[in-house]
Amino acid sequence: MGWFIGLAVVAVLVVLYFVGIYNGLVRRRNEKDNAWAQIDVQLKRRHDLVPNLVETVKGYAKHERETLDAVIQARNQAVSAQGPAAAGQAEGVLGAALGKLFALAEAYPDLKANQNYLALQEELSSTENRIGYARQAYNDAATRYNNAREVFPANLISGGFARAELFEIQFGAEREVPKVSFS
Repeated sequence: MGWFIGLAVVAVLVVLYFVGIYNGLVRRRNEKDNAWAQIDVQLKRRHDLVPNLVETVKGYAKHERETLDAVIQARNQAVSAQGPAAAGQAEGVLGAALGKLFALAEAYPDLKANQNYLALQEELSSTENRIGYARQAYNDAATRYNNAREVFPANLISGGFARAELFEIQFGAEREVPKVSFS
């Protein structure tokens, strides 16, 4: 009879252990989802700023329709991107298009001096910083979640927990190291 009680206690402890693992996976998945929601907030802010910036530039750079259209197209693709991997790729394209837009503005001194343009540029720069911090927090949470679901013995019960994608820059030009030349 004593061995039966001992066996029952061990079985209860094993079940509680696996319940703890399961609950830990749920907590980490929720942390990851919350971190993605923070990125989503900042991306929406960025996406909302882009049309205002394009409209401001459009008033000064009427002959630069191709660049302006490319920015709007990249913004629309970024808005419709689903998931971290697709968003990373679309945001990389949008970042490159915005870089071209800012480079274009250099050719228009009146635009560079426009207070609305400067305010939008500053707001966009601030948003880019927030996106960077949010991306780092999300990738940290996603990595903790992936580690928790893949280690033994959690991997025995983590089948219902999908692997989290990281939010990575997918645009090759942003990954390249800039070349510096003094010649």
